[in-house]
Amino acid sequence: MIRAQLISDKAQYAARIVRTLRERGFAAYFAGGCVRDLLLQRDPADYDVATSATPQEVMSIFPKTYAVGAQFGVVLVPVLRDSEDGERENYSIEVATFRSDGAYSDGRHPDQVKFSKSAEMDVQRRDFTINGLLYDPESGDVLDYVDGRADLGRKVIRAIGNPHQRFAEDKLRMLRAVRFAARFGYTIEPQTFSAIKELAAQIHQVSHERIRDEVLKMLTEGQAKPAFELLDESTLLQHVLPEIKKMQGVAQPQEYHPEGDVWVHTLLLLEGLPAGCSKTLALGVLLHDVGKPPTFRRAPDRIRFDGHAEIGTKMAAEICRRFRMSNEDTDQVCALVANHMRFGDVKKMKESTLKRFLRLPDFDEHLALHRLDCLSSHRDLELYDFVREKIATMPAEQIRPEPLITGNDLIAAGYKPGPQFKEWLTAVEDAQLEGAIQTKEEALALVERMAQQESSR
Repeated sequence: MIRAQLISDKAQYAARIVRTLRERGFAAYFAGGCVRDLLLQRDPADYDVATSATPQEVMSIFPKTYAVGAQFGVVLVPVLRDSEDGERENYSIEVATFRSDGAYSDGRHPDQVKFSKSAEMDVQRRDFTINGLLYDPESGDVLDYVDGRADLGRKVIRAIGNPHQRFAEDKLRMLRAVRFAARFGYTIEPQTFSAIKELAAQIHQVSHERIRDEVLKMLTEGQAKPAFELLDESTLLQHVLPEIKKMQGVAQPQEYHPEGDVWVHTLLLLEGLPAGCSKTLALGVLLHDVGKPPTFRRAPDRIRFDGHAEIGTKMAAEICRRFRMSNEDTDQVCALVANHMRFGDVKKMKESTLKRFLRLPDFDEHLALHRLDCLSSHRDLELYDFVREKIATMPAEQIRPEPLITGNDLIAAGYKPGPQFKEWLTAVEDAQLEGAIQTKEEALALVERMAQQESSR
């Protein structure tokens, strides 16, 4: 069954690495997640190889290697070739030496690594049984020392050995357990789940970057809702994203949100996120109402969240900084949060205001967030359809026309540079977007009128 799946270039190169190592007298197998995915008839994203060869021996056999973690037995063997479409492919196969680990003082890396010749010993230090399988690409045999195939059949995420010890070694494994359970629709074995709840507060020992990467995978793998429900049930949510935990129990006005509180609403949006969506859209969806808990108030007429988009934008920026997101991604996430309420005004906007709104960077993400927001509350897509119609019928050059004049044109016309330039150019662009002016001469005439008005004040 697995052999028929080994048709990709990565699989073929990984098999070649295994064969080469064996020809030199070493044991070698496919290991970890790629074996799990092959057994589940999924296409592995990467192929890892486990071997009895030491890092030095691996590097001597494959001269072009990268010793990214040689002290832990990990070497990358790069694959460089020209693909059929002429593109240069560049990826690596991770080759790791069989090993047993000592204590993990930093909660991530072993203090001491002892290389081994035993595949069975190596498997015992891995995280979950479904990730502890080995595969022989030559014979087609699966080596299972941890009952991993049975857990695949039972649809269970189970720590190998003592779950407290596995999580003490690397606290990130608690988030990985949640992510795998959500991704595959599995349950987490009771003792493993109990250990997560007991140790959840220790997730703070993990770097923000590693936590971010796991959270983003949860959000973009197509199972964001069950992932966040499990994060909550495991008590990890309150430690990783306390701002999201605070959404629970925050009531919303029934006429706009018949689905329930802010947490329920957010979960419904997460349920609509497709696999492979962008990380900025996913975070925008998660955080679009993060400003509601701190702005909640019961007014005489109804529940209100005055300024929640503005407050939420500041909170989103702080969360993005905590997660060490890039400035570009942070700007987009904050823009999604800041602008998500503006759709309510699209039919009342001036033409210039609407066009500026439609040309926000990556506007398709704003539109996608609005659609999910509607479907997760009142389910009225009237404004969504209105905007789509505008985009479909309005030529791009009308939304983002070439400027009629620039600052250089104003200087050439005899105006002295100053703060008023920005105001004038904005007014000219507004008039252009409204269709009130169409030529450079009309633009300069408008500036002249504004300049005369200012001088007469």
